[in-house]
Amino acid sequence: MIYVFNEYEERCRFDAFCKVVLRHEAIDYFRELNRQRKREIQFNTLSQHEMDKLCTVDNYPSGSFGYDLHIRDELVAGAFATLPEQEQKILILHCVLELANGEIGGFVGMSRSAVQRHRTKTLSELRKNLESKE
Repeated sequence: MIYVFNEYEERCRFDAFCKVVLRHEAIDYFRELNRQRKREIQFNTLSQHEMDKLCTVDNYPSGSFGYDLHIRDELVAGAFATLPEQEQKILILHCVLELANGEIGGFVGMSRSAVQRHRTKTLSELRKNLESKE
């Protein structure tokens, strides 16, 4: 006697297979969540000493903003110091404070497009200057 599967039996088998796969995926997901909970800790449980290890501070030179910014890399600091003061302001406002060209233009008294031209030209000069010193 030859047994022939009908469509209903095939659908039932496929349904059972899908349920098994989904159950095992859920098990894997919860295991991974459990592993993450064991490895991770909350920031509020860290001591001040451990929190200090996670922080970084960037220093850039410029006296034109009322405080000193210090660059730690001597090569970059030297190349930056050779730039005119207005170009230094534009780069600091763009790179450090992440202001848009229009906002920078308001600070330095230029249009947005003029700020973009100055910034692009200054960055390419700075890049060439640094590449020639290496």
